[in-house]
Amino acid sequence: MILSFGVVLLAAILISGIAHRTVLSTAVLFLAAGFLLGQGMVGVLALQAGDDQVSGIAQVALFVVLFTDGQRLSIRDLTKVWRLPGRALLLGMPLTFAITALLGVWLVGLPWLEALLIAAVLAPTDPVFASAIVGRIEIPERVRGLLNVESGLNDGLALPVVLILVAAIGGPQVDPVVLSLELVGGIVLGIIVPLLVTLLLRIRYLAATPLYASLGPAAIAIIIYGVAVATGANLYLAAFSAGITIASASPELRDAFIEYGEYIAEIVKLLAIFVFGALIAPSVLADVSPLGYLFAVLTIVIARPLAVEIALLGSKLPWEERATASWFGPKGFASVLYGLLVLDSGNADADHLFHLIVVVISLSIIAHSSTDVPIAGYFARLEKKEAARNLGGDHNPAQTR
Repeated sequence: MILSFGVVLLAAILISGIAHRTVLSTAVLFLAAGFLLGQGMVGVLALQAGDDQVSGIAQVALFVVLFTDGQRLSIRDLTKVWRLPGRALLLGMPLTFAITALLGVWLVGLPWLEALLIAAVLAPTDPVFASAIVGRIEIPERVRGLLNVESGLNDGLALPVVLILVAAIGGPQVDPVVLSLELVGGIVLGIIVPLLVTLLLRIRYLAATPLYASLGPAAIAIIIYGVAVATGANLYLAAFSAGITIASASPELRDAFIEYGEYIAEIVKLLAIFVFGALIAPSVLADVSPLGYLFAVLTIVIARPLAVEIALLGSKLPWEERATASWFGPKGFASVLYGLLVLDSGNADADHLFHLIVVVISLSIIAHSSTDVPIAGYFARLEKKEAARNLGGDHNPAQTR
């Protein structure tokens, strides 16, 4: 797996210049390579959905990306942009959930409980793939802020619903009190650890060298990950809240680390896509009916876009920005992890439900990772036109005089 990943990574590096300017996507390259090398095809990668290695890589990828993305936002930034993410989370996400469940019952013929479970698994957007658009400065800042905050928080919000519905279809029972403590514990852990480390780094007699000071966020992330795994605190809320806390309490620490963090996040993300591709055997794809594929397409192009468009009505965002926020709701590793919970639920239809989830995620990766460049290019052209219009307006008075 390591050798194969290294070869595909080299190929991605060689075509990255072309991919940055076109719809050719490095994410799709890793997905396709994983598929071709997986057990269902060439058989180089001996990976299956139930393997600890698979869930571990997906879990680490989601944690790392949330941690680095959280550092893009400070509390001050969050207070400025909370209204739009609030609309997407509190109205858009439940609407996405409802539309997806209706599609599952109507198109695929799923029982209501299973349709609701599929909808809960697929409702959250994924920060791993959202980062492709969030990291592009051509996209208006308020749209990037909306997508960043929404994708960072909705995984944690979806988890309780997923666990309750997994229990309802035959999985392990959930204690609501314990679940609440895990969610709150994740947020508290993500705040306390960065604050303590920041205070330690500011002690005069413990001054760190610039190199080691820049590794402060890495130490924070490792400590949080270890404590969360040991205590059951929610990993993802802890990661995102820790990133925000670092950006708020110690911007200089964030600035020293952010470049390293983005490199690490990109490599882990690509490895996770590669591993996920290996799970998509032809037998998995064949298990999903044509109506299942139609369900997957409509979940991507109707459920999320319609729900967020409704949620953003009256927000005074231009239609281009509303359309971007509505479209860019990729499904990814949170849905993979929650799908693995479905697979282990013991339900008689668990395999089919997981295969349906895999198809939706696969189509989402292809669709969303192939559209970030055209969308960014559109906004870049729009900005140039606006600048030229303003420049022309500045010259007109002089010409008149």
